[in-house]
Amino acid sequence: MFSSPVRTVLVSDLDPAAPIAPGTTLLDVREQDEWDAGHAPGALHIPLGELPRRIAEIPVDGRIVVVCRSGSRSARATAWLEQGGYEAANLDGGMLAWAGAGLPVV
Repeated sequence: MFSSPVRTVLVSDLDPAAPIAPGTTLLDVREQDEWDAGHAPGALHIPLGELPRRIAEIPVDGRIVVVCRSGSRSARATAWLEQGGYEAANLDGGMLAWAGAGLPVV
């Protein structure tokens, strides 16, 4: 496990009109069935287990907000991305918090 906490974004801090700011990538690390059940519009889907081999798909410039169902897998992904030099933050509460705040799900 990682020894230091990762940066976190709270759903309550997001702008409901534009939850993901321009220049920010929302990276969804959930499994395919979770993604198919509903995801944030415009999110990039790379399941956690595929992240190391698909890292080239993630923009190197700009911020990355990582999301999963509740925040655990995305915290691990965030720590891994930060170690690789990416500017990443974990979405606290994951898609449960996102949907619970009434943010769009497709």
